[in-house]
Amino acid sequence: MEASVKQLDVFFNPKSVAVVGATKKINKAGHVIFKNFVENKRRGVFKGELYPVNLHEDSILGFQCYPKLMDVPGKLELVVIVVPAEIVPEVMEDAAAKKVKAVVIISSGFGEIGNCELERKVVEIAKRAGIRVLGPNCLGVYDSKTGVDMLFLPETKVLTTGEEVVATPRPMRGNIAIVTQSGAFGVAALDYLAGRQIGVSKFVSFGNKSDVDEAEMLHYLYYDEETKVILLYVEGIKNGKAFIEAASKVTRRKPVIALKAGKTEAGARAAASHTGAMAGSDQIYNAAFTQTGILRVRDMEEFFDAAKAFVMQPPAAGKNVAIITDAGGPGILAADECETQGLIVKRFSEKTLQRFERLKKEGKLPKFATNMNPVDVTGSATSEMFELAADIVFQDQEIHGILLLGLHHTPALQVDYIDRVAKVASKYEKPIVACDIGETEMALHTRSRFEKLGIPAYSSPEDAARAMSALAKYGLYLKKKGYLKEYLQNFFREKRK
Repeated sequence: MEASVKQLDVFFNPKSVAVVGATKKINKAGHVIFKNFVENKRRGVFKGELYPVNLHEDSILGFQCYPKLMDVPGKLELVVIVVPAEIVPEVMEDAAAKKVKAVVIISSGFGEIGNCELERKVVEIAKRAGIRVLGPNCLGVYDSKTGVDMLFLPETKVLTTGEEVVATPRPMRGNIAIVTQSGAFGVAALDYLAGRQIGVSKFVSFGNKSDVDEAEMLHYLYYDEETKVILLYVEGIKNGKAFIEAASKVTRRKPVIALKAGKTEAGARAAASHTGAMAGSDQIYNAAFTQTGILRVRDMEEFFDAAKAFVMQPPAAGKNVAIITDAGGPGILAADECETQGLIVKRFSEKTLQRFERLKKEGKLPKFATNMNPVDVTGSATSEMFELAADIVFQDQEIHGILLLGLHHTPALQVDYIDRVAKVASKYEKPIVACDIGETEMALHTRSRFEKLGIPAYSSPEDAARAMSALAKYGLYLKKKGYLKEYLQNFFREKRK
């Protein structure tokens, strides 16, 4: 492991942690953060030593409390600071004397409100002592494997009725890393992914980026075996050269999906007051993302939809897609969106068309089914029809990806069509995405079943088309750079595990 990677690993896997500003007051950030660590330590997830630091407490949640960092016994690797901004330099001096390796400053009140001198002072102390800093004005780190959890937002809240409800859920372990300049956006992302049963490897919130930034974090995640896909929310990038260098390396091995905020004048103004970000020209960001193979998305929904697709499916080796449906209208909507996204919904080869015609003659497909592309097996659809159609389309060498729109409403279609299609798909190295429109129990069950079998499923044809477009764009980038074969080998080796 490179020295710089080892340095950043302390944020995610520390042997010892002190929370400066830990408190018994349950509505304070210092209490929530310390309690997170305590709970994870009791569950056996967090393995490091844990120390609360507070001048006014003797003990917190059963742990002896220390007045200052200097009073903490033994070595100390990581410090989480949750005290007023003006006290932070004093804490940093103690951290330097204690030979701490890394510090996360949750506290706000620095450069984002124009208090740049205080932020500079903190950075100078850190640099002099060789301490790496995350923040200030950030949410810190969440690691689903090691139990590091600095999110100061409680998992549950009590309603006025007295009922306790889940408020800020922590997602299950998974392969998506979230790298975000905005803490609040990051928490919303965690909530969304937890609700959709999509797992997370790591979460990191930068805030003002006084030291550690996107470029270094991307470089770190390149080596992280838990992370397969990286979600990047960014308002402004300070060191463009380092970012392009890191991103170009990472995208050879892992897809990076970016949501860049502050592209309008109003958005740029908001970003400047939020984290002190200088937004810069949106065209420059577009060019940088294209050059490095980063996939830029338009909104939050596309952000998460693309991530789900990459976790479950391989990239497409080209733009030619096939659509299989039992509903003509949604099939047309999917074709329209595919073309809008730059995908090609071409007429099938003569060989493929003949195979469909043979099935019609044998009575295995309705005689009135259309099979030019989209394939519409009509409202008479059965599980076998979807299975047969999928197998034919997967075999077509001119087709690079498949959109399957199996609307559950048709009377003859049974839920086993999902398992049949998944079994067919497992024989090939082409991506498939699914769609079932609706929010009833059956629609939710259908999409959930697809995803349990490794096929990302969406509630609209347009979402499915955009997910396939992301798979195709990344596949073409890898192909152009000469990395597609290696990526596919690694993807399917992991999948077989």
